[in-house]
Amino acid sequence: MTASSDLTGTGVWSSALRYGDPAAAADAAAELETLGYSAMWIPDVGGDLFAAIDTLLGATSDTTVATGILNLWLHDADETAARVHDFVQRHGRRLLVGIGVSHAALIDMKEPGRYDKPLTRMREYLDALDAAPEPLPVADRVLAALGPRMLELARTRAAGSHPYLVTPDHTRRVRGALGVGPLVAPEQAVVLETDPTRARELARGHLAGYLALPNYANNWKRIGYTDDDVANGGSDRLVDALVAWGDDDVLLARVQEHRDAGADHVCIQVITDDLMAPPLDEWRRLAPVLVG
Repeated sequence: MTASSDLTGTGVWSSALRYGDPAAAADAAAELETLGYSAMWIPDVGGDLFAAIDTLLGATSDTTVATGILNLWLHDADETAARVHDFVQRHGRRLLVGIGVSHAALIDMKEPGRYDKPLTRMREYLDALDAAPEPLPVADRVLAALGPRMLELARTRAAGSHPYLVTPDHTRRVRGALGVGPLVAPEQAVVLETDPTRARELARGHLAGYLALPNYANNWKRIGYTDDDVANGGSDRLVDALVAWGDDDVLLARVQEHRDAGADHVCIQVITDDLMAPPLDEWRRLAPVLVG
């Protein structure tokens, strides 16, 4: 079976598929497969990640399920490798393990000072995955790589990169860093709203928790944004760059920008008032536009 890192097309990135009602998530996953989305990406900020993966794999037969990302501070490498092996035995190679170092604000909440030397920690985690009794193949893992040093790890120790909260310009930089071959699979937040005030209100609500996280803020500054862009809820310039809003054609154009910049696969995160409810109407509307 082809490695799950050979992703193309358009996927969805959804907190609702991870933290919403499991039965609703299973129903939504089955419909997403019929709509033609090529992957379903889910986050990991605590809780039973593997149960959610099992739900989505069990509800589908062909679509890739991907972690965006598996938080390496929350999961022992041996257990991760063993669970992935079990999923492959039961469902084939349909699980793409995106791995990330998360953020100090989250990891230090319960254990101050635990978040330390994230690049070294990623190297150690990859070493442990390689040394596990059932190793996690390089072809079935990608890294949440934003900056140059983590991108180098994504190039040499994984099948590519899954950048989150990025622009097409960043996607171009990722492709340049990884070269031809490795997977580039950025996430793109979208709002189906043509009124600028309402669209930016939803976008800022989505971005509020991210603007204070150094990993993201530093990355935006690397690609030309400033402290003023990041402050006070984000400038319109930054908000519009990170969250595409408008009608179908505008959203298609943004996804195409990522493709033109070198993305193999783009996963959209639909932003609504309730991120715990699967945005079925929006996924249905966008499928003919983004999937084809």
